[in-house]
Amino acid sequence: RFSQDYLWVVPLSGHSVVAASVPLEHSHRHRLSLHRHRERTGKEGQVLHRSKRGWVWNQFFVIEEYTGPDPVLVGRLHSDVDAGDGNCKYILSGEGAGTIFVIDDKTGNIHATKTLDREEQAQYTLTAQAVDRDTNKPLEPPSEFIVKVQDINDNPPEFLHGPYYARVPEMSNVGTSVMQVTATDADDPTYGNSARLVYSILQGQPYFSVEPQTGIIRTALPNMDREARQEYDVVIQAKDMGGHMGGLSGTTEVKITLTDVNDNPPKFPQSVYAMSVSEDKVSGEEVGRLKAKDPDLGENGLVSYRFIEGDGMTVFEITTDTDTREGVIKLRKPVDFETKRAYTLRVEASNTHLDPRFIAWGPYKDTATVKVMVEDADEPPAFMATSYSFEVEENSPDGSVVGRVHAKDTDVANNPVRYMIPRYTDVEQFFSVGPEDGIIKTTRPLDRETLPWHNISVSATEIGGHHQDTKVRVNIKVKDVNDNAPEFATQNEILVCENVSPGKLIETVSAVDKDEMVHRQYFHFSIAPEAVNNQNFSLKDNRDSTASIYVTRRGFSRMTQDVYFLPIEINDNGIPPMSSTNTLTIRVCSCDSKDTILSCNVEPYILPAGLSTGALIAILACIVILLAIVVLFVALRRQKKEPLIVFEEEDIRENIITYDDEGGGEEDTEAFDIATLQNPDGANGFLPRKDIKPELQYPMRPGGRPVANSVDVDDFIKTRINDADNDPTAPPYDSIQIYGYEGRGSIAGSLSSLESVTTDSDLDYDYLQSWGPRFKKLADLYGTKDFADDNS
Repeated sequence: RFSQDYLWVVPLSGHSVVAASVPLEHSHRHRLSLHRHRERTGKEGQVLHRSKRGWVWNQFFVIEEYTGPDPVLVGRLHSDVDAGDGNCKYILSGEGAGTIFVIDDKTGNIHATKTLDREEQAQYTLTAQAVDRDTNKPLEPPSEFIVKVQDINDNPPEFLHGPYYARVPEMSNVGTSVMQVTATDADDPTYGNSARLVYSILQGQPYFSVEPQTGIIRTALPNMDREARQEYDVVIQAKDMGGHMGGLSGTTEVKITLTDVNDNPPKFPQSVYAMSVSEDKVSGEEVGRLKAKDPDLGENGLVSYRFIEGDGMTVFEITTDTDTREGVIKLRKPVDFETKRAYTLRVEASNTHLDPRFIAWGPYKDTATVKVMVEDADEPPAFMATSYSFEVEENSPDGSVVGRVHAKDTDVANNPVRYMIPRYTDVEQFFSVGPEDGIIKTTRPLDRETLPWHNISVSATEIGGHHQDTKVRVNIKVKDVNDNAPEFATQNEILVCENVSPGKLIETVSAVDKDEMVHRQYFHFSIAPEAVNNQNFSLKDNRDSTASIYVTRRGFSRMTQDVYFLPIEINDNGIPPMSSTNTLTIRVCSCDSKDTILSCNVEPYILPAGLSTGALIAILACIVILLAIVVLFVALRRQKKEPLIVFEEEDIRENIITYDDEGGGEEDTEAFDIATLQNPDGANGFLPRKDIKPELQYPMRPGGRPVANSVDVDDFIKTRINDADNDPTAPPYDSIQIYGYEGRGSIAGSLSSLESVTTDSDLDYDYLQSWGPRFKKLADLYGTKDFADDNS
């Protein structure tokens, strides 16, 4: 059997054994181990039996990156069947056999001919076999063995994901973890220290440190302030061989950024701010701005402002501009230079978001003083009241005083003021105002019933200065005076039956008054003095502004009198009292037994007996229906279109002339009378028309007209065409010209269906025989003729 590393192995019980392949420096120890095994076997005097194997292999080793001048010896193979006479031949196959690994076929020595790199391939699997040199027959069964490439430290550590970016809050405690960096080494981690890495920091001290074994970066200094320095560039090194001398190293860069925390309070750049505002500014207008600076970012640097004290806290307000982080001071209400010329305010600026870790570093606020000076402005006059309300009695004479408005110049100059009423507020000019004293007067008597309120404006203009003006609303109420008499609320007629009973209530009347009704005021009704003695009707005052009308006689007659007039006097009991006489119209009507009114007119008594109102309505309805039928019939007759040319008799061309035999075409003039084509009504050369009235009568055109029996059809048609072209009374749009002659010499040939019978046609009309009796005539004309032609 084979042995390796030049170790000869003693056979056991006739079986060959191959020793394990070990490095040469361990061959002595291995030889001793085999020797002890042989002695132990001999002492026991027994043989160990096992199944025969052609090969027993362990691993060969070869160092990577060998750069010597000669091929490196990997090992030696030897079989116990090799007698050393050269008949045994060793063969090597597998990965790299013949290219990387070669074997001496006589001695079995294996050499590596190329430099190996473990990082490219860590091991190679080969197959060895011993064969007879002459016959190439196997002397031993083939077997596999492995050649492992032994690692050396030839690869430096690498950071695969660099450069790195990390963030850590400012003011973090010492030892706060920032991030972890990891390097990789392509060398064998199971062999030696080639892949054992140690981390160290080359740049970034004393701010940061790194754990040697894990690569975790931590803060090394307390209270690192972002506002002082925000970014740090840290360089981390990873070194193999446990960091000892001779190890390879790699580096990476870590950019560390300090994130913001709220560790700074807002601060006003100055302690006192001076501002000014004009007295003519309106509420909501901006007065000025101030800003407290906070170096923190985001919500940590948000600042809110408020007034904490001062004499202008009710006059001014402060808000925060979120975009600029400024405090904006605005007017809450207008200021007056003449009243107060300066205000002092105390403003506080504070952070809105506080970090509980740094509250002890507070307070996170600051204060400043704001002085606001009020500037004088030329203001318009000011009325003493925001609006005025006056009253004036109606019907007051013109020039009556309504009231007075007063305005003054609020400026220091205190210029005089002039008053006027804008015409658009008093279009009809009911009032006037004194230009200097502001007294409002009427220009005419006013009527409350026409217009109870007058809403006008009075303008006050400063004399001198910038002529500024201001307006005030004046509401004038017209007080009521009892100047209108009452009258009936409605003017309806009262209907009463002829057979009405005495004492029956026929109507309750009421009254209205255009004047205002005071409390407990009511209307009083009474019959006018001229009708007090009437014997027909009576009146009762109900003392609630209504009166009841009763009948005092028995029965009325429409034939005698159908309408009665009852004058009633109405008094309003006002101051001064006003009264009026109103006439109540009472009409007598015909009623049935149930007092249902049938008619209130006298005309039905004059109508003949037997004709009632219903009969008259029926007669009128029939007359209307007959008239509608007549109108509809006439309208339909007018819609019919009549011919433009009037003929006394029916045109002969509208007749259908039937021939029992077939014609001979255009040239056959014996089969019909040409006179039938002529219009007998047009023999005189004029056709009367209905739509126009010709102004001139054209005489018969001289020249011969073809006689009826003429056989020259061509001359006849040309004559007719010439007559039609020269006749202005026959419009071309409603005349029909009949051409019965086709002519000769056409390039396209004849298109007449009649002439096609005499031509040699390629069409087959035999199918007409199967179409039934209706097409028998066509079948005889075409199919039979074709059949006859075929027979001929």
